[in-house]
Parts: sequence; C-alpha cells; structure tokens
Amino acid sequence: MLGRLWPVSALTLGGGGLGQVWGPTTRQEAVATVREAVASGITLFDLAPRYGDGEAERVIGEAFGGRLPGGVRVTTKCRVGNPAAGEVSGRLERSLQESLDRMRLASADVFFLHGFLVAADSQGGERRTPAALFRDAVRPALERLAAQGRIGAWGITAVGVPDVVLKVLGEDPAPEAIQVITNSLDSPGEMKWFEQDARPREIIGFARKRGAGVMGIRVAGAGALTDAVDRELPAGSPIMKDYRRAAPLRDLARELGETTASLAHRYALSMPGVDTIVLGVKNRSELRQCLEAESRGPLPPETVEHIDSKILTAPL
Repeated sequence: MLGRLWPVSALTLGGGGLGQVWGPTTRQEAVATVREAVASGITLFDLAPRYGDGEAERVIGEAFGGRLPGGVRVTTKCRVGNPAAGEVSGRLERSLQESLDRMRLASADVFFLHGFLVAADSQGGERRTPAALFRDAVRPALERLAAQGRIGAWGITAVGVPDVVLKVLGEDPAPEAIQVITNSLDSPGEMKWFEQDARPREIIGFARKRGAGVMGIRVAGAGALTDAVDRELPAGSPIMKDYRRAAPLRDLARELGETTASLAHRYALSMPGVDTIVLGVKNRSELRQCLEAESRGPLPPETVEHIDSKILTAPL
C-alpha cells in the first residue's frame, strides 16, 4: 500500500529518464519502456512538467492514448515557488491542466508540490516555497483540487530543511504521500543546499506514523551509487563526492557478483517504511536491470548492517 491510498508496485517508473533528464533517449524508446514496465508489473508512473519540459508526460499520453491500463496510476507535480498568495491556486490549476492535457487524462492520482519547503519568506524562490505560504495558500488549493476530483490525493517533496518538513508532516491535513531520499548514503546530492543533516530516515519514520505513503527517490544517488558515473561532472560536485564515499559499496558489489546499481536498489527496497522506489531509467535495458535487482529480493539483514557500517560512516 502507498500509505492509506492504494496498492502499488515496489518499483515506480520515474519521469526523469523518460524526459531525458538522466541522458538521451528517444520518444519511441521511452514509450516502449513504459509499455514494458506495465507488462512487467509496474503500476505507478511518477511524472512532472520539469521532466524534459513535459516530455515525460507526453510519453505517457502516447503510450496509453488516454486510457491507462487497469490498476496503473500516475502522479504529477507543480513547482509553485514563492508567488503572492493570491496567485497560488491559479498556478496549481494551470500546471495540473497542462499536465493532464499532455498525458491525455482527466485526473491525476497524486499531485505533488515540486520543490523545497523553507522556514522563512526570505528563503523563498523559484524552487523554494515558504511554510507559511504552503499553509495559507498551497495546501488549501490542493485540498480543493482533490474535492473537485481533479486529483486523487496530494503530497510534498520531503527534501529540504528537515525541521520544516517534519513540522508540515505533523500538521492537519497531512500530506497523503511524500517523496524522500532513500539511499545508503542518506544523501540528497546536489539537492542539499541547507546546513542541517538531511535526516531522511527520521522523515520516513514520521511520515509512516502520519499515514502518508512513502516514495523513495535518488535510490542510485543520481549516478553516485553505480559502477561508474555516466556523464561528465566536476570533481567537486556533490554527486562525485558521493561517488567517492560509495567506494565500499562498489567493493561489496564486486564481492557479491552484482552491479553497484543493483545493490543500491536492493538496499532501498530493504529500507523500513518505504512503499515504492522511483526508478530513473531511460530505456528498456536499464529497466530490465532494475527488474532483475528486484527479483533478487531485499538484502539480508547482515548485508544491510555491513553497508550501514561501511557507507553511512564514510567521511564526507
């Protein structure tokens, strides 16, 4: 179950790969990947306008022609930012309708606030929404969209200043789903702009107590938890720093005879409180690798403990 919402597959197909955020693909290959995902038992697609300027949503529209297969659901998102309170509702409604038009659907199953929650108005920006604006304008607008039947539920991106995220999770009405960092480094990578520790496991645990569904993101650390980063990045980038920290994970993967990415996905599938993990694949080959990792099952507790002792304590 995704919280209190509905049954969900352990793997969710994310829109980042479909929208070419994680490297080039083609519309034809992306559509084929979506269809193979459904045939393989995946029942949730996680999308957003920002994934290829709407490309991931267009892929869904082309793949299914406006009629999702039985049991298949979709999410989408809106990056609200920090506008005047009176502009919030219209911004959410326009973004949702544009997403639905691209997907050729009448409603979305979950609509997420896409971006970071921050404590003060002065911290707001294009990717950052102040908590007061969320309470006064964003949350009421999301509740109205749900009451109208245009969305089935709403949620937040639970990446950002942990104190703010936890406070919002503790309020009523609480988000019905969250997206949160789920990897062996507990690292948001380049998404970390705040000074506090990210504390994703604390957020996951509290979300569960509140009945929210938990979708794990950054399972492979945007490439840091793989055998080799597949794109050019500066040596000082957060992803490359994470890649160096993850050297013990690569060593263990070689000992176990599997890829580092496979081990990273199995680790995430073993984390308590996580309902589904979001894949960043962009083609059928990468999808099949993730399906193979899932088929091998969660990691034994002793392997998880070994990874935690070697990876979580690795110096930054």
